[in-house]
This record gives sequence, C-alpha cells and structure tokens, in this order.
Amino acid sequence: MVNFRRWFRHLFMPPWAWRRAFPQTTLDAIEAAIRAGEITHGGEIRFAIENSLAPAQVWRGISGRERAIEVFSNLRVWDTEYNSGVLVYLLLADHDIEIIADRGIAARVDSAAWEQVAQAMEAAFRQSQFERGALAGIEQISVLLAAHFPPAGHNPDELANRPVIMRR
Repeated sequence: MVNFRRWFRHLFMPPWAWRRAFPQTTLDAIEAAIRAGEITHGGEIRFAIENSLAPAQVWRGISGRERAIEVFSNLRVWDTEYNSGVLVYLLLADHDIEIIADRGIAARVDSAAWEQVAQAMEAAFRQSQFERGALAGIEQISVLLAAHFPPAGHNPDELANRPVIMRR
C-alpha cells in the first residue's frame, strides 16, 4: 500500500532544499574531512545527498536503504582494490541516513557500529546542525576504519572525496 504522506513529501520537496542544509562551505568541509580521514585508514568514503525520490519510486515503496544500495552501485563504491568502500547516503525527504559498507569492511565492522554513527548524525541533523553532524559522522567512520582497516603501504585515493548531489 502506498504511503500518501511520504509520496506527497517527496513530490513537493523543492529541488533546491538540499542547499539550505548543505551550502557550498559545508560541502567543502565534508570533502576536506573525507580526504583527511582517508589518510588514516585503507577505506574509501563517499557522501551522497538526495533531496527526494522520484514519485514512481515512492509509489513502488522504495526504501531509503534500497535506494542507498542502488546509489552504492551507481557510484561504484564497490569498485576499490580491497572492497573497502563506505557510502554515507542521506535522503532528506525521509530524514534518512543509510551507511552501506562494502564486503571487505562489512566482514570486520558489524552493522550496529554503522547504526550508531547514523544515529549520532541524525541527532545533530534534528537540531539543524548538518555540518557538525556530517563531520562527526565522517570522523566516527574514519576511526572505525582506522581500527579495522588500517592503511597499507600503498594507499591510493580511489574514489572522489567530493560529496555528490543526486538529482532526479
């Protein structure tokens, strides 16, 4: 059954709404935090922001988690030498944060750890502190990756550090 409230929320979400929460300076800070964090571990972090889903996706009942897995694939986060990619996906219309880890990392870090990171980010976002929440989340992910996936001698930057804005 279709959730009409969710469908209307996605349908009428202004396409520019992400800019209020994530202005250029915040996107720059996220990019710098990812770059700095990746020096300390062998993982690769991607940060994706999506305003809303297409009405047809909402009508079909696509969840934030399902969309995050699709974005993980589309951004080729899985395409790293050691299967060490992590996607932080924000679906603003649903106030949803999903963290998807590639199999190399998922084998070492359990899902409860990722859920804790997402909950900490959500707490900051509820207070409209989007930059603080995003940077704290990236820092927590970097700490987890440094503990479970330390950098090898050769630690290339395989994925772009710039946050990506997903557009319909």
